Amino acid sequence: MTGRPLLEVTDLVAGYDGSRVLQGISLSVSTGEAVALLGRNGAGKTTLVETIMGLVRATSGRVVVDGVDVTGRAPSVVARTGVAIVPQGRRVFAPLTVEETLRISERRVAGEWTIERIYELMPRLAERKTNLGSQLSGGEQQMLAIGRALLSSPRLMLLDEPSDGLAPAIVEQVGEILVGLAGTGMSTVIVEQDLRLAFAVADRVAVIRKGEVAHEATVADFRRDEAVAKSLLGVG
Repeated sequence: MTGRPLLEVTDLVAGYDGSRVLQGISLSVSTGEAVALLGRNGAGKTTLVETIMGLVRATSGRVVVDGVDVTGRAPSVVARTGVAIVPQGRRVFAPLTVEETLRISERRVAGEWTIERIYELMPRLAERKTNLGSQLSGGEQQMLAIGRALLSSPRLMLLDEPSDGLAPAIVEQVGEILVGLAGTGMSTVIVEQDLRLAFAVADRVAVIRKGEVAHEATVADFRRDEAVAKSLLGVG
């Protein structure tokens, strides 16, 4: 990748209720690049994406999106720079139909992503458009959460555990959707425990340990180095 990174995180410190989770973490993501954040539970992966999005306030350090410093700004401000988040657990609106959820999201901004394009990407949502969020399967809720985020026409998508609670066949479908999005030039940061999904989607991995980036490598290099993977993640 060449040119200025789309996302630059520098010496970021953040946490909850006075505790430090991120210990001066630095990470960059280029335009069109997909980066998988790997690490053991509690390493700080979710805290990192939530701090980038403005959901957690940074104590120090910087978050810069395409040259704009968004450190400590509200999520709505971060979103206007072209960042969207698909949170862990999907968090869809149970009383709203698929169509209603997407209509609400579409009104936020006029962009290249439309409801019709979402339905083309994920035909299952079109089939279920009159169903309430509470009537959807976990996989359908995940698709809806992705569609909701896409309707802001983001340049950078943050995904927190998109495979969480999903059957393997559904995880594969979600992976195919994310790989397709990579082909549009969108940048992606994906927090994921399912290594098969992470490796299928990402160009590069960054392993988080105790609130810091302990290791970065291309997916190909990381998969070849089993000793590093075992020492950092406890897998062979």
